[in-house]
Amino acid sequence: MLKPWLAAFSRTSPLLPAKKRLGLAVGSAVLCAGTAIAGAPGAALAATADQAPTQSVAQSAGQQEAEPLTYGLDVSNYQPDFDWNTSPAQFGIIKATEGLTFTDKSFARHWQRLGKKGIVRGAYHFAHPDDDPVAEAKHFLAVVNSQPAKPGDLLVLDLETTDGESVSHVNAWAKTWLAYVKQQTGITPMFYSSWNFANRYGAGLEQYPLWVADYNGARGQISAPANWKTWTIHQYTDSPIDQNVSTLSVAQLRSLGRKTA
Repeated sequence: MLKPWLAAFSRTSPLLPAKKRLGLAVGSAVLCAGTAIAGAPGAALAATADQAPTQSVAQSAGQQEAEPLTYGLDVSNYQPDFDWNTSPAQFGIIKATEGLTFTDKSFARHWQRLGKKGIVRGAYHFAHPDDDPVAEAKHFLAVVNSQPAKPGDLLVLDLETTDGESVSHVNAWAKTWLAYVKQQTGITPMFYSSWNFANRYGAGLEQYPLWVADYNGARGQISAPANWKTWTIHQYTDSPIDQNVSTLSVAQLRSLGRKTA
């Protein structure tokens, strides 16, 4: 998902960079409800000096108790050993694929651990709009369908790069990918992006629940970008790991996913 250098992009900033994420992500972070552990910097671009200090997962979970919000995390191969058993998350979303051929090597492990824990789980695909959207969607579904399914499993398109393509091309690409996945699965996928990117490239996508990254607004207290009347999940920080809140209950989140296993 969005990495530290992207946190500086505001709603009025220009586009996200056109080619693949420069990212080097936070290293594997083992987080639990009672302990805050900062993620290892890995090869990531260093956070800027004016970024907010690291916030612990425990602190976030504590804040949630006073708010009608559902707390969750998203991870990828940058956190291959994340311990879901000690996490206070009520939902977890995992990177499954990217582009035409990449499969996240930690996807199966995370998927199975979330299945055992029993919380809401989802899988996301990182998109490259210079590829064929149907071919990317087929790759994503092949990987996700290779794992055991449960009712309530969520599917997500992560779109945060243009690959040098035009606004109209990126928008049409997203529509094709989302429509194909919905047609093949019966699930209406979520659409993930930064606030600014969704605002520019998301025309006509309001039928898809919005998972929006906005590190400038207060946790759970942001407006939706153009076309959407509301957001479903707010990713409010990536420190020390991607943290999210949803306006939906656990049961409502499950209702957006698979109807049967």
